[in-house]
Amino acid sequence: MKLPNAESAVVEREKITDYLLNPAHRYGASKARFFEAFGFGLDKWQDLADALREHGQAHEVIKTKQTVFGPRFEVDGELSTPSGRRPRVRTVWQLDLGQAAPRLITAYPSEAE
Repeated sequence: MKLPNAESAVVEREKITDYLLNPAHRYGASKARFFEAFGFGLDKWQDLADALREHGQAHEVIKTKQTVFGPRFEVDGELSTPSGRRPRVRTVWQLDLGQAAPRLITAYPSEAE
C-alpha cells in the first residue's frame, strides 16, 4: 500500500529547520547529525523536505496505526541524498482528521542502517 494522497504530502519548513536539522534539539540532534552526514544542511533545508516527500511517495507503507489525530503511516526505503549515497530511512506521516494531505511527523534511520 502506498501513502494515501502522497502526491499532496506536506513537509513543513519548521519540521526540517527546527527539528530534523537542528543539532541543538533535544530529540532531533542525532537526526541532524545523520542527515548532515549525507549532505543535507540548514542552508538548503528544502532539499531534505523534497527528498522526504519523494521518499513518502516512492515507497510502500509498512505499518499503519490509528491515533486520536488520525491514521499514522510508516514508510521504509532508500532516501535520495546530495552525497549520492542512499541510506535506508523510515518516514512517519499522519493524515490529520479532516485533512486530505498527509504531513510528515518524523524521519530517522531505519533499523537496517
